[in-house]
Amino acid sequence: MNHTHNIIIDTDPGQDDAIAILLALASPELHVLGITAVAGNVPLQLTHSNIRKVCELVYKTNIKVFAGTDKPMKRNLVTAEYVHGETGLNGTQLPEPSMPLQSKHAVDFIIDTVQTQPEKSITLCTLGPLSNVGLALEKAPEIAPRIKQLVMMGGGLFEGGNVTPVAEFNIYVDPDAARLVFESGIPIVVMPLDVTHKALTTKKRIEAFRALDSTVGSVSADWLDFFERFDEDKYGTDGGPLHDPNVIAYLLKPELYSGRHINVEIETQSALTLGMTVADYWRVTEKPRNAVWVTDVDADGFFDLILKRFAQFN
Repeated sequence: MNHTHNIIIDTDPGQDDAIAILLALASPELHVLGITAVAGNVPLQLTHSNIRKVCELVYKTNIKVFAGTDKPMKRNLVTAEYVHGETGLNGTQLPEPSMPLQSKHAVDFIIDTVQTQPEKSITLCTLGPLSNVGLALEKAPEIAPRIKQLVMMGGGLFEGGNVTPVAEFNIYVDPDAARLVFESGIPIVVMPLDVTHKALTTKKRIEAFRALDSTVGSVSADWLDFFERFDEDKYGTDGGPLHDPNVIAYLLKPELYSGRHINVEIETQSALTLGMTVADYWRVTEKPRNAVWVTDVDADGFFDLILKRFAQFN
């Protein structure tokens, strides 16, 4: 099988992270070299356990899972149990994982993989705070030009923030790591709240998961039922945004998305705007364009893609 993308998924599951992982595992175009756990939605010991639970759900026990850092680069950890529940995967009960955690640290796995694989052959898919990638860049800055691209869920401009008025959770948790990433020269594609808020898990869409009549379908529907409540109450929408799977869907069907190449900087100093993605969408500065800022998605196409892929799991 000739894979289109060799990817490392860095994640802090999280129901939407879990669906992103499942989408990657269901897609033959993607070669998942490893999945690295970071602290974020819930603490590290839960995120690496949750990754393995998700892999075992679809019998992908050969996937290598690595534990990374248990805290941001310079700050105390902020978590989001109020959204995801105390396990991070509330909504359904999955058995404790039996597949092993790799002994290597996630940061070393990222560095070693990028250094030993052909140049520009690795795509990093980040679904949580950027702490592992930031630490990898700090420890081995020479990996940056070897990375093909980094596709991330994070940030917000027109939609503001979801943890402060201007900051989105993944960036807010570790703005110092995010700043290193955006200054690294790695080609970046950003899936901000601006686009994820257009991918809503409506009742009809959740029912389509249930109608798959499979374990994956019903588990996904249960996760989405739990996860969406918080955002439905907050935004007054039918369904909550399904954030992280946009990262994987972009690699599979980039034609579902549109955005523009702009300069993005991360605020790390201000008490008021800490973690803000300062996105120069209207190009009012002469600063170098360092990221593709995605603003639109064909939401029906996005959900169709996930459902078609999930239908392949029995």
